[in-house]
Amino acid sequence: MSKISKNDEDQLNYKNPELSFEARASDLVSRMTLSEKISQMKNSAKAIPSLGVPRYNWWNECLHGVAMAGIATVFPQAIGLAATFNKELLFEVANIISDEARAKYHEAQRRGKWSFSIISFLFGRGLFQGLTFWSPNINIFRDPRWGRGQETYGEDPYLTSQMGIAFITGLQGDHPKFLKVIATPKHFACYSGPEKGRFSFDAKVNIKDFRETYLVAFKECIKIGAGSIMGAYNRINGVPCCSNKLLLKTLLREEWGFEGYVVSDCRAIRYMKSDHKYTKSYAQAAACGVKNGCDLECGSTYQHLNKAFQDGLISEEQINQAVIRLFKARFQLGMFDPPELVPYTDIPFEINDCAKHREMALQAARESIILLKNKDNMLPLNKNLKALAVIGPNAHSKKVLLGNYYGTPSKSVTPLEGIKTKVSSNTTVLYAKGCNIKGKSFSGLSKAINIAKKSEVEVVILYLGIDQSMECEDLPWTLHPDRQYLELPPHQQRLLEAIYTLDKPIVLVLLNGSPMAIPWADEHIPAILEAWYPGEEGGTAIADVIFGDYSPAGRLPVTFYKSTAELPPITDYNMKGRTYRHIETEPLYPFGYGLSYTKFDYSNLQLSADEISVGENMEVIIDVENVGTRTGDEVIQLYLKDLEASARVPHYQLQGFRRVTLNTDERMTVSFTITPRQMALITDEGKCVLEPGKFRVYVGGSQCDPRSKALTGNEVLEATFEVSGTEMELEY
Repeated sequence: MSKISKNDEDQLNYKNPELSFEARASDLVSRMTLSEKISQMKNSAKAIPSLGVPRYNWWNECLHGVAMAGIATVFPQAIGLAATFNKELLFEVANIISDEARAKYHEAQRRGKWSFSIISFLFGRGLFQGLTFWSPNINIFRDPRWGRGQETYGEDPYLTSQMGIAFITGLQGDHPKFLKVIATPKHFACYSGPEKGRFSFDAKVNIKDFRETYLVAFKECIKIGAGSIMGAYNRINGVPCCSNKLLLKTLLREEWGFEGYVVSDCRAIRYMKSDHKYTKSYAQAAACGVKNGCDLECGSTYQHLNKAFQDGLISEEQINQAVIRLFKARFQLGMFDPPELVPYTDIPFEINDCAKHREMALQAARESIILLKNKDNMLPLNKNLKALAVIGPNAHSKKVLLGNYYGTPSKSVTPLEGIKTKVSSNTTVLYAKGCNIKGKSFSGLSKAINIAKKSEVEVVILYLGIDQSMECEDLPWTLHPDRQYLELPPHQQRLLEAIYTLDKPIVLVLLNGSPMAIPWADEHIPAILEAWYPGEEGGTAIADVIFGDYSPAGRLPVTFYKSTAELPPITDYNMKGRTYRHIETEPLYPFGYGLSYTKFDYSNLQLSADEISVGENMEVIIDVENVGTRTGDEVIQLYLKDLEASARVPHYQLQGFRRVTLNTDERMTVSFTITPRQMALITDEGKCVLEPGKFRVYVGGSQCDPRSKALTGNEVLEATFEVSGTEMELEY
C-alpha cells in the first residue's frame, strides 16, 4: 500500500540519501500498489502524491542538441558529427547538450511549467523536459537509402562504437554518484530500413553478421555504462525486438552485464499484437514485453498489465523488477534528493545556445565538412572576387541546416548568409534558387542561368542535395521516408548541367544526410564539398572552408556509391556487398576519404614486434608531418586485415583513428594499440575466435584501397605481423 503514517515518515529508507540507489528504489516500490507500479511503466508516468512521487515523462531527444524543448544549440546532424572523426570534439558536444538539458529541466521544475503540443497530448505532459534522453542512434548505416541513416555515426562498427562511447560519456557525466542525464543507445537491434513497414518487418540476420556488425556498437556502449537502451520496432528472425529474450536477457543482462533499464520504441509493444501478429491480445503483448526484459513502454499498452496479472500471464515480482530499475534511474538522476546534494542543479538557464555553445556548433560544423574534389586547387576562393553567383534550393534554406530530431536555435546562418558575410564589401553576391529541392518544376532555371552568365560573375557556388523531406523517419505524413535513389533529383541535375554549359568555375556544395551518387559531377565539376545537415552555424562553417579560413579535414563515415543500381535490396540484411568492409564494386568516394588544403607525409611505421603470442596486444607507432603550406587537421586511420582467416572476414576493418592539428613543418608521433579482441574473428557459428596467423596493418589518411589512392595521390604505409600459439575463444 502507498499510505504512510506520519510516525513512519522519518523511517522511510527511500528518503535516506546514505543508502544505495538500489535499496532506495526497492523500498519505494515495495510501498506501491500493483496499479501504482504499472502506472510507472509507461513513458508518461503518473504522480503518486502519497509517496511524494511526481509525474515524469521519460521521453526526451538530444541526437545533436536538446530537441523539441525550446531554444537550444543545434549541432550538425549525427552523420556530420561522425564525419569529424573526432571523439574528443563529440564528447564536448555531448557535455554541452547535457548542460543545456539540466538547465532546462531545473528551470521547468522551478517554474512548474510543462510544454504542450499534439505529441504531448498523445504521450503525456512534461514531454521533452526530463533527463532521460533517447539518443544516440548507433544502428549501422548498412544501406545508404535508409531514411534515418542521417541519425547514425555511419557504416562502420568501430567508428560507431567510438563515437557512441564519446557521446554517452559526455551526456552522463563523470560524477562518482549521480548521472548528469541518462543516455539511451538505440534501436536494439538490426534496425536500418526499410522504414515503410517497419512495424511488421522481420530482419533475417545470420549469426555471423549479427555479432560481427550489428551488435558491436551496442555491446561497447553498454560496457561503458549507458544507463538505458531502446528496443527496435522490427523482429529479428521472427521475434520482436522489444520482447526478444536473446537480446534483452541473454545478451544485455547475462553476457554484457547491463544494469540499466530497457525502453520500447514508441508503441512497439502494441505493434507486437496489431502488426507483427506475434501475440493474440494486448495483455499478452504487455506481459511478453516485461517478462522478456522491456521495463518501460513508450505508449499505453502496458495499461493491460493489470489484465495480464489477473490472467496469470505475469507475476507481481516480474513487474517489481522492472519498476525498481526505473526508480533506480530516477534516484541516480537525483530526482528524490535535495538540490544541494545533487550536482548540476545550478547550471543557469541562460547557457542555452549561448555564445560559447554556438562557437562549438561552428567548430563541429567546420570539422564535419569534407573536401571531395579540388581540381587544380580551385579552392579556397579569393574573398575579393568582383562578383559570384549563389544558386540552388539549399542555398538559403534554414530547414536544411537542421536534419531531424532538432531543437530551435536562437538564430541560424544559411549558406547564402555565410557567403555574404565572408566576402569583401566590394564583392557582389547574386542569388537564385534555381529549382525546388524536389518536384519537376524548372520555373527558376532561367533566372539562375541569367545571373550565372553575367560577365562580372567569376565563380558559381551551387548548393544542391536533399533535405529532411526526402529522407526521414516513417511517420503518418511521410510518403517516402527512405530514398528511392542516390542520384541528385533530375531537375537538380538539369540545373547543374545547365550552369556547367556557361563555362564558369563551379563549386558544388552538397547538403544531405546520406550518400549521393554524383559521377557526372565528379567528372565535370572542379570543386565539390560535402556539408551534411550542418546545424545552426552551417552557413558560416561552409563559407570558412570555401574562402580558406578553415582547412577541411572531414572524412566520409559512409561509402559513396556510383549508382543506386550497385545496391542489394534494402530488405536484405546480409552484409555481402555492403559498406567498405564487404563492397564488391569500386566506390565513387570511399569510406574514410577526404582531402585537405595542406599535405601530410607518413613515415617510420613501427610495430612493437614482428611476432606476438595469442592474447598479446600489438603496439603501432607512426610519424605524421604537415609538409604543406598551412596549418591543418589530419585524420590518421589504422586498418587491420586478417590474412589467413579460416572464415569469411571483411576486406579490412578500421581499428583506430585520431584527428590531430599540425602546423606547417610540424611532426607528431602517434601510437595505437591493437587488442586481441580486435584481431579476433567471428565464425559462421557466431563464436569469437582469435586464430594464429598473419595480419597486416595499414596506416595513413585514408583506406588502402585503389580508389582512395587514386583520389588522394597518397600511399598508406603497411606492415605485417604474425600471431603465434594456440587458437583462443574470446568473450564476445
